[in-house]
Amino acid sequence: MSLENKNDKSYLAIIALSIVLVVMSLTVYAISQGGSEQNTADTISMSGYAEQKVVPDTATLSIGVVVESETSKEASAENAALMSAVVAELKAMGLEDREIQTSYVSVYPVYNYDGERTITGYSASNSVQVTTSKLDNLSEIIDRSAAAGANQIGSISFSVSDEMQKQLREDLMGEAVDDAKSKADALANSLDVKITGVQTSSIYENGNSKVYYAMAMEEAAMDAGGISTPIEPGESTVSMSVQVTYYIE
Repeated sequence: MSLENKNDKSYLAIIALSIVLVVMSLTVYAISQGGSEQNTADTISMSGYAEQKVVPDTATLSIGVVVESETSKEASAENAALMSAVVAELKAMGLEDREIQTSYVSVYPVYNYDGERTITGYSASNSVQVTTSKLDNLSEIIDRSAAAGANQIGSISFSVSDEMQKQLREDLMGEAVDDAKSKADALANSLDVKITGVQTSSIYENGNSKVYYAMAMEEAAMDAGGISTPIEPGESTVSMSVQVTYYIE
């Protein structure tokens, strides 16, 4: 056999092998596509939701002192004395160190812009953030802090503690899953199919909702024997959503 004939046969064999590989590749692709479509067609997705209204068990509020004086040293010293008295009063009410956290400290000049900018004095500020589960003591905390020298009380936020949320999470998860399953069963019945299992699930939580209460600083101070500052925690809503994909046949 001539060399030319051998080369021709080798060339034809390579072409034939290439055709076989292409056909195999197309077959594998078609099978995978068919399997993917089958998996998609054999599932349904449904969402479930559950919520519960609860009375918050934790409160956070800001208590501070702002003073102005001719010099920064005088402003800082006066502010430190008043703030120390406020913190001492908070601790005298039974609040622990972990419940009182410094949140803001500043000393800055006060300007007069009449004609030209001039410094007329200095303002010193110091605030602490109080977090407590003793909600019955909130009115006393505010009134006694004001009496001790606090003249800046920020908004109060009520929230659900981690411990309460843990318990709520367990209850809400079961309710949300049951809600999704009930909807999925209804859909499956209408489609004349049967749910055979769960493919995937996702959980979305919305907890620790906060309710805010603001009060004017001047109204915080109470004379001896005065009416206590009214504080109502109201309700917070803790909710959970789930998205579940079910196998059907």
